[in-house]
Amino acid sequence: MFGFKIDDDKHYSLIVKDGTCDVKEGENPDAQVTLVMDSDTLKGIVSGETDGMQAFMGGKLRAEGDMMLAMKLSELFPA
Repeated sequence: MFGFKIDDDKHYSLIVKDGTCDVKEGENPDAQVTLVMDSDTLKGIVSGETDGMQAFMGGKLRAEGDMMLAMKLSELFPA
């Protein structure tokens, strides 16, 4: 469902199904949306120091594909 491209060369797949989340290394051919960012931005978002929406608005994060699905990602993992 989700793909991540980090530092332009690292690809990861995030599969959310039946209330579980699985992350696998490699490009996700079934991704409906791929989030593209550098590793520093990813670390900030994961740690909570960086707001994903602010990173997007600041050009540090971009979404390729279904933008509405990308916005729902934060709803899957509430703080």
